Amino acid sequence: MSAMKKHPVHPASSPVPAGAYTPGLVAGGFVFVSGQTAEKPGSSELVEGDVKVQTRQVMENIRGILEAAGCSLDDVVKVTVHLADVRDFDGYNEVYREFFTVPYPVRTTVQSVIPGGSLVEIDVIALLPERSDR
Repeated sequence: MSAMKKHPVHPASSPVPAGAYTPGLVAGGFVFVSGQTAEKPGSSELVEGDVKVQTRQVMENIRGILEAAGCSLDDVVKVTVHLADVRDFDGYNEVYREFFTVPYPVRTTVQSVIPGGSLVEIDVIALLPERSDR
């Protein structure tokens, strides 16, 4: 039995990881994107603003990691969302809908304590498109 190969994805434009994790990982035909907060690209500084502003930055961070792995938001099959305050659901959901189309990915949304003061953290799993050169 051979070990599954894993390939890290860490585009220069993604936020700087604050811990021992990889922003994205390609494995088994999927792209796994670590929980992303509203950090500015290439830094660990949060964008200023409400949950809508922060959700938009989170989604742009996720898009950058997915594109570096060879896929897009259209390939996302599973989304997990952590909100610091579940009362922000409507604002986050409004922006979320700008990034995904029908059929929407399956999704779980929970209220959580998010380190670093972010209002929202999102991780995704995307199906890596089949390509003849892989």
